[in-house]
Amino acid sequence: PADGNLAVFLLALSLAFVGKTMSGAYMNSMYTQIEKQFNIPSSLVGIINGSFEIGVYNLPIICVGYFFGGLFMKKLKINIYQAANIAFWVSLLDYLLYFAAYWTVCDTSQVAGLTVSYEGIQQVSYAENTLLAGCNRDCDCPLKIWDPVCGNNGITYVSPCLAGCKASRGMGKSMVFENCTCVAASGFSSPNVSAILGQCDGEENCDKMLHYFLILTLVCSFIFSLAAMPGYMVLIRSLKPEEKSFGVGIHGLASRVFAGIPSPIYFGALIDTTCLKWGAMTCGGEGACRMYDILILYFRWLYLGLPAILRGVSYIPSTIILLILKKKSKSELQVLLNAPVEMQDKEQEALK
Repeated sequence: PADGNLAVFLLALSLAFVGKTMSGAYMNSMYTQIEKQFNIPSSLVGIINGSFEIGVYNLPIICVGYFFGGLFMKKLKINIYQAANIAFWVSLLDYLLYFAAYWTVCDTSQVAGLTVSYEGIQQVSYAENTLLAGCNRDCDCPLKIWDPVCGNNGITYVSPCLAGCKASRGMGKSMVFENCTCVAASGFSSPNVSAILGQCDGEENCDKMLHYFLILTLVCSFIFSLAAMPGYMVLIRSLKPEEKSFGVGIHGLASRVFAGIPSPIYFGALIDTTCLKWGAMTCGGEGACRMYDILILYFRWLYLGLPAILRGVSYIPSTIILLILKKKSKSELQVLLNAPVEMQDKEQEALK
């Protein structure tokens, strides 16, 4: 194939890994992960992550990036080789900044029987029988229900029954469970061993991590959108006028078939292996994951490492594109330099 067609094919492969793998896998799981990791309401997560792969929070800065990327291309009259260089290096900067996400991870919540023992000691592993302890063993509690309560010792319990609570007062969200034997078993010295509905709030450090995460998201979104327009221009300019529609169609097809469709399936299945507690459906079947083990190395390698590896692979064809376009640019420059000499030779022959 011609250099231009080969460049388009490699670019399509590159963008398939970068764009659709990231949006199909990482972005589709981000809604759940932000909610579980930073323990924030679903409504706020919707503003951050939103729908159609772009959240309300990111949308303005992405629009600004697209605008300045296009304006930069138009004002400076960037050629195809320069556009490929800009897209490559700006995208690489965004890729390197992505690794800062490894330091914006909160500690896993303290949940009795899942992440800590009922005595409040860090737990090494989880099995279903670890939800039972001496303080609730005689309560005949269902183990598949997820109805968390927060004890006044700062530990979350999977349900009021598993917290060993003997009585309750109040109605609805203001309900308070009292005489909770498991709260007392944790060594909490207080005459009032009670629990309230909902999970306990995370550490103060987690709020800071959320702020860092949001700032990092803004910066990465802006840088990535700056690189988007030059990259798209490489795709368009690499094609002959009669091939543009077909080339764009092939790019869209490759992106969705090889990345957009399969990536959420295998990525979601791998992420589910880090689940600590599954919910239960009313019909008795297994529901959604209620809690992930955020801190384990396995989770970091999956949720953060897998997209990084796939995106890193995409820079191999991107580098080949640069080499092809560099060679093509040199040959075109040589033709332009030789043109005046050839013209002068033709004029001399005409005079003879």
